[in-house]
Amino acid sequence: QVQLVESGGGLVQTGGSLRLSCEASTSTFNSYAMAWFRQAPRTEREFVAAITYSAGNTFYDDSVKGRFTISRDNAKNTVYLQMNSLKPEDTANYYCAADVAMGSPHYKDYRQWDFWGQGTQVTVSS
Repeated sequence: QVQLVESGGGLVQTGGSLRLSCEASTSTFNSYAMAWFRQAPRTEREFVAAITYSAGNTFYDDSVKGRFTISRDNAKNTVYLQMNSLKPEDTANYYCAADVAMGSPHYKDYRQWDFWGQGTQVTVSS
């Protein structure tokens, strides 16, 4: 079992930046691929970004490519999401996810990921 705790959400103006953090309680953090998803009210949870266990590869949804950066520090059991040039449409509850198989076979499908945090709210004002 892996417990995930997100932090770093908040209210920011359009064009601003935030950095989300997700700390995992496991001694085998470097065995898990990690991802960020987000969910706005009355919408389905959607993929934002993912990173392999060794940080050798990263993946992004087209809507955030070039603005968001996912990274991880295996020594700190933490994955990050640096969000720049934020837009009102980025407003959502952001969730951290972990999975040994990186959500295989479809990593963009939230139902393929095994462990989830409680979420952190990001609100971008126009």
